[in-house]
Amino acid sequence: MIRWLQAGKTSFPPTANALSEPNGLLAAGGDLSPERLLVAYSSGIFPWFEEGQPILWWAPDPRAILLPKDVKVSRSLSKTMRNGRFEVSVDQAFPQVIEACAAPRGEAGTWITSSMAAAYIRLNQLGHAHSVEIWKDEALAGGLYGVAIGRVFFGESMFSRTRDASKVALVWLARQIKPTGLRLIDCQLPSSHLESMGSRMISRLKFESLLAEYCREAPAASVEARSRQSVTWPERAAEAG
Repeated sequence: MIRWLQAGKTSFPPTANALSEPNGLLAAGGDLSPERLLVAYSSGIFPWFEEGQPILWWAPDPRAILLPKDVKVSRSLSKTMRNGRFEVSVDQAFPQVIEACAAPRGEAGTWITSSMAAAYIRLNQLGHAHSVEIWKDEALAGGLYGVAIGRVFFGESMFSRTRDASKVALVWLARQIKPTGLRLIDCQLPSSHLESMGSRMISRLKFESLLAEYCREAPAASVEARSRQSVTWPERAAEAG
């Protein structure tokens, strides 16, 4: 059985108690306060639920991750980055990125409820959540957002309004902010989109051991790209066909 959490208390049961079916369901209830969210992420736990459901907390095994050094840039993506006339910024349009990520896609609904959006906007205001925005012709073309703790970026969602825009955001996050010393991007769950860019699966135990090390490390520098800058990428970035 899963444990029901009380509002105002930030503790979670051990992730070893998570269900195998559905994979990783650990607890329900509680709240989306900044304090609880930061405890959850640093423990390898994240919220994921739909409108009308209680808050559900997950710690799946195995876990999808992306190491910045492993990011793959296909020839077509490299060409897009060189010729797409994209600009990139950080935290210039966090609410707009959340809104775009929450938009229904096809017949699927959205798990980014109004309460979720408000919680992450609050984390952004406190400096714990960040967005990477990709602009084209002065319009928001794509982006992603997530939570940063130490040298770990916990990815939450991404979107594209222009071909490859979300991929450009992920590549920029993984490779263009090396001064911050980013060590790990949490992808939470596997997808063909992320696998094509170099994500892989590791055990929950291994993931938590990495968090124990990397979340304690202070970033080498803060992420600074609040003013838009052009996205550029050299020819040698083409690593896959």
